[in-house]
Amino acid sequence: MTAQTHHVDHELIQAAAHLARTRCRGDNHTMAAAARAQDGRIVTAVNAYHFTGGPCAELVLVGAAAAQGAYDLDTMVAVGDRDRGVVPPRGRCRQVLVDYFPALKIIVGAGDRHRTVSITDLLPESYIWADHQLDTEQTEPHSTS
Repeated sequence: MTAQTHHVDHELIQAAAHLARTRCRGDNHTMAAAARAQDGRIVTAVNAYHFTGGPCAELVLVGAAAAQGAYDLDTMVAVGDRDRGVVPPRGRCRQVLVDYFPALKIIVGAGDRHRTVSITDLLPESYIWADHQLDTEQTEPHSTS
């Protein structure tokens, strides 16, 4: 299956790269992410690395976007510090992103070969959490009064 590519939002790459250069310092913050909301706003975040795990920049961005009222994200990119460039989301982030934003587009690729693909193309045959939740209307007991 060939992934459908979309327009590359270079402004998002620049926003994440700027954040990675100016805010990622040392081992605690090594990745930056930027996303464009449906209303056009750009939301940014950095990871919070910790030896116990810590959230990736993409997941911090999901919370930051919600805190700013940006619940519908269109496109996202992550960029590494020390000029590592665009970094694709890892497995856990891919799963969370497909559950929160099944129509989300992700910028991937290196150098001048960036491309934008659907999150579902990065996680084929994905488990969609919402598809496996019980419908509360069907599971509530019916009253017989």
